[in-house]
Amino acid sequence: MYETNYHRASSLSDAASQIAGNEDAKLLAGGQTLIPTMKQRLAAPSDVIDIRNLDELKGIDVSGGTVTIGAAVCHADVANSDAVKGAIPALAALAGKIGDPHVRHMGTIGGSIANNDPAADYPAAVLGLDATVVTNKREIAAADYFKGLFETALEEDEIIVKVVFQVPEKAGYAKFPNPASRYAMCGVMAAKMTDGSVRVAVTGAGNDGVFRHAGMEQALSSNWSADAVVGASVDPNDMLSDLHGSADYRANLVVVMAKRAVEAAG
Repeated sequence: MYETNYHRASSLSDAASQIAGNEDAKLLAGGQTLIPTMKQRLAAPSDVIDIRNLDELKGIDVSGGTVTIGAAVCHADVANSDAVKGAIPALAALAGKIGDPHVRHMGTIGGSIANNDPAADYPAAVLGLDATVVTNKREIAAADYFKGLFETALEEDEIIVKVVFQVPEKAGYAKFPNPASRYAMCGVMAAKMTDGSVRVAVTGAGNDGVFRHAGMEQALSSNWSADAVVGASVDPNDMLSDLHGSADYRANLVVVMAKRAVEAAG
């Protein structure tokens, strides 16, 4: 690990000031991505700004047809929240399947979507539940937030404050985890929104990160059943291919996980 300067931010404005004043600074929330990459010398921030304990980034609120989760809320708190379970059971289920207990008690929702790892679970929830990412500067719709592998619409000095999810009529999440890391080799969030629209978001499989599957959405709009997605076409050319699974394998996983997600939604 390279030498770095550690700062514990006293407030959101303090964190924003520090990140803006240090060109190579990085924010630290759960540290599940940053710390390992620093240990491997793949990242060398001049300053690390700890925002995990900021009250402005805490809390879970369910009201007005939305579920709002602070950026520094850990996965375990989302998974165990009765409020989340009552409003969006699929979101609580997704959080409960992330990594192992250590990761779930340390990793945060803000850190997950800020990093936008192609195998992370939360991007499927953000895109599949038509969420809004609220930062210290603006509100960003899910459709405009994800830009590709490890890329988002966030500016260098922008900090995620909270994520606002739309409560759907019904939703389900299913994933095929890597047996070692528990990362999603394919994860699918299928949701029927209160306005009748259908959203199907896929993470872990696409070669350009999380994406929506228009064909499945159209099929489920006219027939909300697991059978409706069985014949869906998934182009292997759009899939990741690595030592964990070929593009053809992942293309098949998308269909299988979509079917399970719809079954989970009911």
